[in-house]
Amino acid sequence: VQLVQSGGGLVQPGGSLRLSCEASGLPLDTYAIGWFRQVPGKEREGISCFSATHGITMYKDTVKGRFAISTDNAKNTMYLQMDSLRPESTAVYSCAATPPEVYRKSGHYCDAVDFASWGQGTQVTVSS
Repeated sequence: VQLVQSGGGLVQPGGSLRLSCEASGLPLDTYAIGWFRQVPGKEREGISCFSATHGITMYKDTVKGRFAISTDNAKNTMYLQMDSLRPESTAVYSCAATPPEVYRKSGHYCDAVDFASWGQGTQVTVSS
């Protein structure tokens, strides 16, 4: 099982980035997927999570309307499209996936403890 991320980097405020996460060894079309971010000194937070099996799409309030989670099942790849980026979006972003029977065991919609497989993380910096 492997999740390999690409994308990220430096972008000006108001700009856009798309993060990609290609999966191998697990079927993204049946797994719950998520994007998380972390800044130094703070806990990892869930940005967006999706489960087709559970009929759930969740976004953190501060990214609603600006970020979009999606998958390309033919490529077994998940994406996070980030628009209207703000300096406070600066963080290390990680993709994650978990079997449907594990998702939401914590009772939450986008909790890192429910996710079994993780990408390597990529830095996103929003600065002028």
